[in-house]
Amino acid sequence: MITGELKSKIDRVWDAFWSGGISNPLEVIEQVTYLLFIRRLDDMQTLTERKARVTKAPVENPMFLPGQAHLRWSQLKNAAPDVMHKTIADEVFPFLRDMGDGTTYSEHMKDARFTIPTPALLSKVVDMLDDIPMADRDTNGDLYEYLLSKIASAGVNGQFRTPRHIIELMVKMTAPQPRDEICDPACGTAGFLIAASEFVRDTHADALLDSAQRKHFHASMFHGYDFDSTMLRIGSMNMLLHGIESPDIRYRDSLSEGAAGDADKYTLILANPPFAGSLDYEATAKDLQRIVKTKKTELLFLALFLKLLKPGGRAAVIVPDGVLFGSSRAHKALRKTLVEDQKLDAVVKLPSGVFRPYAGVSTAILFFTKTNSGGTDNVWFYDVRADGFSLDDKRNPIGANDLPDVASRWLSLSKPDSPERGRARTEQSFLVPKADIVAQGYDLSLNRYKEIVHNEIEHRAPLDIIADIETLEDEITTGLAELKAMLP
Repeated sequence: MITGELKSKIDRVWDAFWSGGISNPLEVIEQVTYLLFIRRLDDMQTLTERKARVTKAPVENPMFLPGQAHLRWSQLKNAAPDVMHKTIADEVFPFLRDMGDGTTYSEHMKDARFTIPTPALLSKVVDMLDDIPMADRDTNGDLYEYLLSKIASAGVNGQFRTPRHIIELMVKMTAPQPRDEICDPACGTAGFLIAASEFVRDTHADALLDSAQRKHFHASMFHGYDFDSTMLRIGSMNMLLHGIESPDIRYRDSLSEGAAGDADKYTLILANPPFAGSLDYEATAKDLQRIVKTKKTELLFLALFLKLLKPGGRAAVIVPDGVLFGSSRAHKALRKTLVEDQKLDAVVKLPSGVFRPYAGVSTAILFFTKTNSGGTDNVWFYDVRADGFSLDDKRNPIGANDLPDVASRWLSLSKPDSPERGRARTEQSFLVPKADIVAQGYDLSLNRYKEIVHNEIEHRAPLDIIADIETLEDEITTGLAELKAMLP
C-alpha cells in the first residue's frame, strides 16, 4: 500500500491537473504514464551504461544518442520549468513518437500527445514522480493502482475498472502456473495480467530463477488485446511498473478479427469483457458466429474465449446475469455448449453493487475448462452476499466479506472428503449435478437451484386477537374514567 504522504501528494497533483484544465481521469493518467515512461527509459540506459563500464564494452542498444542527453529524465528534472516544458513538448514527445523498435512500448507511443498546459504543473508532477524509487516494484505498482482507482466513470464502450479484490479472487481460484500462457482479450489497464504475474511471483518464486522460465515470464507469458490506444498505453506502462519487461500487449478489436493465429493458443484466460450490447452482424468475425449466432458482445466474447483456449485450458470470466438465464436461442446454445461440450466448473454470483460507482449491473463469474469432449459432472455455485465493501456508490470498507470463504471452499473441492460435496442447497455454496442443469434447460442462475427455508409461523385465531383488543379497550376506558375523576 502507498503511504498516506504519497497518496496526499498524488491527490494534490490530481487537483493541480483539474485546476489546470485537465479533468478527464484517463488523460491525467496518460500524461503521468508518459513521464514515467521517460524516466524508465533513462533508468534502462543507466543500467546498460553501468554494464558497459564493467565489461568495458560499447553500450548495447542505447535509448539516447550522445546528442540527446538533454532529453533524459536525469537532466530534464533539474531544468527550469519553462525549459523543461518546451523541451518535452518540442523534443521529447517527437523522440517518443519516432522511437524505433528498441523498446517494447514503442508501438503504443506512436500517437503520444503532450497536453500538460503549464510549466508550473509539469514541474510539480515531475517532482512528485522523482520522489518515488523506481527500483521498488511494489511501490510503483501501488502508485499506478491508486491512479487507476480514480477512473470514476465507465468508458464509452462499456469499459470500467474491475475491483482489485475481485481480480485477486479470480486469480487465486485459477492459480496460474509458471508455464501458463495467460490472455485477457479485453485487457484495459491490464489488471488481470498483473494480478496473475504477482501470484506466480509469490507462489513459484523458484521457477523464475531458471533463465528459460524467466524469459517466458517476461516475454511470452502475458498477452492482452484492446482496441483503445489509450488503454494500451496505460496497460503497457502498468505492466512495466509491475516488473514485466516485455508483455504482449496489442491493438486488436477481438470480436471483429478472426484471430486465426491465436486459436488454441492460451492455457488461461482471465477477463471482464465489455458488455456494450449489440455489434454490427457483418463486422463480427465469422468464426465466432459459427460458435454462437448472435450480435450480443457478452456471448461473442465467451465464444472467443473458447476459440482462444488450448484443450485443457481454463477460464475465469465475468458475465452479466443475463448470460446465466437469457432465453434467446443464442443464450441457450452457448450455455449448452459450456455444459455439454466443455467442462463448466463453477458459477460465483456477485452482489449487484460490486461495480459501483461505475455500474449497478448484476454479474457472476464463470469458471470453465475447454475440453471439446464434455466433462461437466457437478457445477459448484456460490452466492456472494458481501465483498468487504458497502454496496453503494461510496464503497466504504465493511467487516462482512465472503471472498476469503469463496476461495477456501473452492480450493477444498479437490479433496475427496470436502464438506462442499455434502452441502444442502439451502447453504451459501453447493454442488448441482449436470442432470439437474439439463432438466432446467441449461439455466445457470443460482436462484433456480437454491432452496429457501421458510420459517413456519403460527398465527393466532382471529377471534382470540379481537378478544384481546376488546380487553385493551376496556382497560383504556377505565383508565380514562379514573383520570377524569381526579381532575378538579
